[in-house]
Amino acid sequence: MDYVSALVPPVVMAVFFIGLVRVIVKTQGGAAKAKEDAAVDAALARAEGVRKASAGGDA
Repeated sequence: MDYVSALVPPVVMAVFFIGLVRVIVKTQGGAAKAKEDAAVDAALARAEGVRKASAGGDA
């Protein structure tokens, strides 16, 4: 029975990992894709603006 207790944790982790991958794949795209892309673009623009502002102030 030691082999069962040795195999249970990896099997449980594998099942959860497969479930996580399936959720990630299913949520790609869809109705919220444009909203998510806009949020990422806005965050990148803010980060770029901060970086340029700090570089411009030092020069």
